[in-house]
This record gives sequence, C-alpha cells and structure tokens, in this order.
Amino acid sequence: MDLNKVMIIGRLTRDPEIRTTPNGTNVASFSVATSFNWTDAQGQKKEQTEFHNVVAWRKLADIIGQYLKKGSQVYLEGRLQTRSWDDKTSGQKRYRTEIVADNMIMLGKPSGASAPANTPAENVEQNEPATEAPMAEIQIDNSDLPF
Repeated sequence: MDLNKVMIIGRLTRDPEIRTTPNGTNVASFSVATSFNWTDAQGQKKEQTEFHNVVAWRKLADIIGQYLKKGSQVYLEGRLQTRSWDDKTSGQKRYRTEIVADNMIMLGKPSGASAPANTPAENVEQNEPATEAPMAEIQIDNSDLPF
C-alpha cells in the first residue's frame, strides 16, 4: 500500500493566481510558508521557514481565489506531485514539486473582523444590522444518551 498525503498549516506568501485552462477548468496557484521553531543546544531560539508551491483545481480554485489573499492562514490537505518541462531558454529539463490541494480550511480571523483595541465588540459598526435568529430550546433526556 502507498500513501501520498500532505497536511500543512501556514500563511500565503502572495495572492493566489487564478487561471483558466483551454478546456475551461479553473486552477489556482499560490505559495504557503510554514515555520519550524526550536531551541538549539546553546539555548538560542531558532526558526526555519519552508515555502510550498500549491495548486488547486475547479471549485476549490474558485473558493481560494475569492477568499484567500497574501497573509491568510490556511490548513491544506493534498498530495505531492512533481512535474517536469524543458526550459525554452536554456534547453534544460526543469522540475517543480508542488502540493495538489484537495481540501482547505481557512484559519484565523477574516479581514476586518477584529475590533479596535479599546473598543468593546458591541460598539463596532456593521454595514448591515445584525439579526438574531431565535434559538430553539433543546430538551435532552438522559435515556437518549448512548452511555
């Protein structure tokens, strides 16, 4: 049995680039940075950052293009893929390893969601008035519990 699975949490290093293939399929290309922190034998804090090329297709590409931008924190799942091509200028064979994303979860706060430092959240202006839906009262009977 083989397994090719990648899971990363990081931040976009640039805005996603959305393209459409000749047959009409959307594809998003972007880069995500992940960091690893540790303390060395001398007690010095160290950090190593890795940069990952990511590609997403179809509906996931549309969602990424609509909601993600440089600096967005994201959880990605996918698989590693290496593709090759002949460089037109030098004639050399080039390789690129990338993550082909098949699942994405947006992390962190959406832009504009945080209140100013000394302002209570209730006083932050909203473009549309908030409407509160009534909460349905839930009744739980102990005999309904499976344990």
